[in-house]
Amino acid sequence: MQRKLARRAVDGVVFLDKPCGMTSNAALQKAKWLLNAAKAGHTGTLDPMATGLLPLTFGEATKFSQMLLDADKTYEATVSLGQETDTGDADGKPLGTSMDAIVDSATLSRTLERFVGDIEQLPPMYSALKREGKPLYEYARAGIEVERSARPVRIHSLSLRGISGGGFDIEVACSKGTYIRTLAIDIGRALGCGAHLSALRRTRIGVFDIAQAVSLAELEASEPAARDAFVKPVDTLVGHLPQVVLDAEQTRLMLNGHMLNGIDSPKGLVRLYGGERFIGLGEVRDTGEVSPKRLIATGQLS
Repeated sequence: MQRKLARRAVDGVVFLDKPCGMTSNAALQKAKWLLNAAKAGHTGTLDPMATGLLPLTFGEATKFSQMLLDADKTYEATVSLGQETDTGDADGKPLGTSMDAIVDSATLSRTLERFVGDIEQLPPMYSALKREGKPLYEYARAGIEVERSARPVRIHSLSLRGISGGGFDIEVACSKGTYIRTLAIDIGRALGCGAHLSALRRTRIGVFDIAQAVSLAELEASEPAARDAFVKPVDTLVGHLPQVVLDAEQTRLMLNGHMLNGIDSPKGLVRLYGGERFIGLGEVRDTGEVSPKRLIATGQLS
């Protein structure tokens, strides 16, 4: 019997360009297999039909996934006019009768302006939000409509990129928790003709851009020994935070859970380094004291 290859400790981040037609978890598992990694996670899902930026975290980097879950996102989307679907996208079943929809750019631009700023969205039934421990999409697949409450989100910008055939292309910069499928439906209703999302690509999360991403095909085509070059350091996700460098004794105390005094740094979360080695996050108080917030198992890192 062939022995199963032992998984290895991989610590870091891979910025993946997720392909269309694949779930986020399937993309994660494929990348995890290609890297032969022991532990991995992702930082928020993309629908199967969506493509684009999907940061994958490995090993110690999984501790900092929340940084990207909370970050703003940017999407490029294509909206088809004339009909809604039960899922809000092209994978769903059509609802009602298809309508002819002819919308000029001026009308469309004025309508889009109404959705910029703080708005409320009703989460779609086909979503991973949970009710009594079950994701909403499980209720939806069983034909059960669950009562939901509208949630506040912010649309930072919403620009028209073009009109073609029975639809249009937009670019959306938004806060976490925004459903572009719901935005497409709401725009269609505002236009009076119905709409659904027919294509979606995530191009940015926080400071990270799709230009930094690697495709699964590229990762698979690389020699196994060369694939680690696509794994960015653990501290990549927290590079926007102030840096505090500790000496050897301070590092020892911090790793043992002690609070440090006399640290010259702005209040709030900081990146902690023991010399040149990243050891995790600390929190600076008004008094200058620093307490450990989220530390990594530095013994695994070289």
